[in-house]
Amino acid sequence: MAMDPNALIQRDLKAVPGWAVVAFLTIMPLLVLPAAWLLRDRGMVVLLAAFFGSALLAIGLTMAPLGRQALPALALGRMAWRSILVGTIGALVVSFAVTRFGVEPQGVKEALDVARGPGFFLESLVVMAILAPLAEELVFRGLLYGWLAGRWGGSVAWLVSSLAFAAAHVEPAHAILVLPLGLWFGWLRRRFDSLWPSLVAHTANNGLAVVAATLLDV
Repeated sequence: MAMDPNALIQRDLKAVPGWAVVAFLTIMPLLVLPAAWLLRDRGMVVLLAAFFGSALLAIGLTMAPLGRQALPALALGRMAWRSILVGTIGALVVSFAVTRFGVEPQGVKEALDVARGPGFFLESLVVMAILAPLAEELVFRGLLYGWLAGRWGGSVAWLVSSLAFAAAHVEPAHAILVLPLGLWFGWLRRRFDSLWPSLVAHTANNGLAVVAATLLDV
């Protein structure tokens, strides 16, 4: 099976990718658990900000030893606007199709209810449309995809990272509903060998959901 090029495996085929994943899985709980405990009475938006902020910090600490290779390893190279446009339109189409099932997971409902509250729109928009997509894309389509692709190729990386992305949403209904988006984001990552299309598409999708729920009361 042909291997996809990835800077993570160019330096050390065996050690670096495994170390990166293990390091992230070790650092993440060490950051998020104390933050969650300290902020346990501060509300959902603050807790979500702490969670995704911890994920971003964990990624930064994990990738720092790679130096200049960190960004290429995470597929954060140049932007191609055509791929970003394709990715964003596709994500909105997939998201619209999924909403036709009429199922709103409890976690999504609670988060959007908070966003609808007075004074919480901007905070919710920052957390759900910027922090969440950035953290999730770096973890699932950046680190995890790059590690899997370096060992088993793009097809395995696409499928497994998409399933992991869905499973991370925990609630079964939510996991099932986000799986099509996860598959689309993973396809973008594989097709364009870049994280930018899925990152921008993910941001646009979440941002539109928050705006529609709060300003349009959809």
